Amino acid sequence: MSIWNRIVRGVGGFAVDGPLGTLLSSVAEQAVDKLRHITGDTIDGTRQIAFTIGVIALGAKMAKADGQVTRDEVEAFKQVFKISPEDMKSVSRVFNLARKDVAGFEAYAGQIADLFEPASEVLEDLLHGLFHVAKADQVVHPAELDYLRKVAQIFGFDEAGFARIRAYHLGPDLADPYTIMGLEPDADDDEVKRTWRALIRENHPDRAIARGLPQEFVDLATEKLATINDAYDRIARQRGIS
Repeated sequence: MSIWNRIVRGVGGFAVDGPLGTLLSSVAEQAVDKLRHITGDTIDGTRQIAFTIGVIALGAKMAKADGQVTRDEVEAFKQVFKISPEDMKSVSRVFNLARKDVAGFEAYAGQIADLFEPASEVLEDLLHGLFHVAKADQVVHPAELDYLRKVAQIFGFDEAGFARIRAYHLGPDLADPYTIMGLEPDADDDEVKRTWRALIRENHPDRAIARGLPQEFVDLATEKLATINDAYDRIARQRGIS
């Protein structure tokens, strides 16, 4: 059974309350009435279900952030999260309910933030996915950037952290490589090398696999890794670092 069907059917007794519980109870086959706080000791399957619930809800709110939901944004959501044809109906129901729900995105973001450590790798993965949806229509509206910034704050990222994540999505020719790597331009060569090695370790796709994240987030980690390497290569060329 796919992750999407596991979500809408409440497999394994997983339960939530609050806006996410309301959302799930509208489509789930089993009643959903109690939030389970996720800790480091929780099995990967439960963590994955909780995370993916938030992906649907925040993805729907992201698509509506500029006042309208475009076909490109919906298609981007489907592409990023690789929804199979047999799961499309179930996921579309959840997506549309979240889009129309009166609950603000802050409520969803807050619930998801409670499931993980502040500014964790999992929450950063989710922000990268939301950025991908925002870029789908080729224009990132100011309201969408404001949405993303507020979600990042709720997730525990400071302004520098948000700037770094945002820089990943500006493209290698537009983004400042120092911003991408979280470095100051006056950092010495040794610090540049140390930071690059640390970022490679932190963003390697194998870590996403180890955290039990779906394949779509492994793919995002692969893209992030390529962006990091591109930023380092640009700095290395500028400085003559071998």
